[in-house]
Amino acid sequence: MANIVLGVTAGIAAYKSADLASKLTQQGDVVRTILTPHAAKFVTPLTFRAITRQEALTDTFEDDPAYRPEHISLSEWADLMVIAPATADIIAKLAAGFGDNLLLVTALAFTKPVIVAPAMNDRMWAHPAVVENVARLRDRPGYHIVGPGSGHLACGSIGPGRLAEPEGLLVAIRQVLGTEPGSA
Repeated sequence: MANIVLGVTAGIAAYKSADLASKLTQQGDVVRTILTPHAAKFVTPLTFRAITRQEALTDTFEDDPAYRPEHISLSEWADLMVIAPATADIIAKLAAGFGDNLLLVTALAFTKPVIVAPAMNDRMWAHPAVVENVARLRDRPGYHIVGPGSGHLACGSIGPGRLAEPEGLLVAIRQVLGTEPGSA
């Protein structure tokens, strides 16, 4: 059992993140979800609150009279951060160290392992800027890239860019946490 921050970004594959959150919760993990503002157009915070029984966050500046810097408290609380799906935009911002939403400032404050699971169109995945940004994250200590898979994409293309399936992400999570046979 682990404390996991699940970052959800704006891509059609966000529905798979709900399945991942459900599977993690069923296995006894505590999952706190951060949705980027645009991710909430694909899946709602209520979906994740119902699945995880934890508040799902979307805004760096929630209307909270007892303001708590959530990005710091989450980065201290969690054992692992998983960003799934990770769009080209979020990957670029992670690689450059941007912090313009709650997910990104939490990632900047996070000192434990981070799993990034890309999901995008196959042409976007092959773009030199995306290739460079993914390479930068692969080289960053504590960062693990999982996927993407290949197959039918939401745009109608067939090729690499599919979010890794929840089962594959679960295996990667257990390996990174050291709770799976053969883990690193």
